[in-house]
Amino acid sequence: MTTCEHLLKAGDPAPRTPEGCEECLAAGGRWVHLRRCLECGHIGCCDSSPSKHATKHFHGTSHPVMQSFEPGEAWKWCFVDNAMG
Repeated sequence: MTTCEHLLKAGDPAPRTPEGCEECLAAGGRWVHLRRCLECGHIGCCDSSPSKHATKHFHGTSHPVMQSFEPGEAWKWCFVDNAMG
C-alpha cells in the first residue's frame, strides 16, 4: 500500500474564518458542510454545497490536503492522490 506524502506532511493551520465558508459568508451563500485547507487554513464548503468552494480552493491554489471542519470529524482528503487519511 502506497502512503500519500501530502497527507503525511499536512499542517494544522488555524482556520481563517471559523464561523463558516469564506466565500459563502462574503457572498451571502449557504453551505452544507465545511472543509479546512491544511496548508493555509482556508475554510470552504464541501462538494454537496451549491458552490463547492473547498474544491475550487484546491484548483486555484494547488493546496493538496483538506480536513473536515465539522464537529466530531477529523478525516483528511488529498486532492492530488485521491486518498483519505
